[in-house]
Amino acid sequence: MLQFHMIPGAPEPVAPFSHATEIDGWVFVTGQMPTYPGEPDRPVPEGIEAQTRQVMNNLRTVLEGLGLGLQHVARTGAYLTHFDADYAVFNRIYRSYFPDGRLPARTCIGVSGLAKGARVEIDFICRRF
Repeated sequence: MLQFHMIPGAPEPVAPFSHATEIDGWVFVTGQMPTYPGEPDRPVPEGIEAQTRQVMNNLRTVLEGLGLGLQHVARTGAYLTHFDADYAVFNRIYRSYFPDGRLPARTCIGVSGLAKGARVEIDFICRRF
């Protein structure tokens, strides 16, 4: 049966969606923005480094609320609004969250815009084990 998850303490959705959906041990985590939980009107941080860290912190909050961690991430989707300028810094920060030999499959796409004026959004597909 398909489950719809809203995680207490995770950032407020910027659109109509669940933080994650789950079926048969597969968990699909909605793309997170560099917003602050409990402060939906606070501006996003400046720069790709701070935004990437905030997005990853938000994703970890969602995962922890589901009893999961980064070790459960099978695939990542990343979206950058300033692809050429931000790609190298984004990769350095993103890479620091995963141990050697445990990088999820990933697609990284340059996009023309994201909600809240963000420079980055990241989503996950996870598997319970």
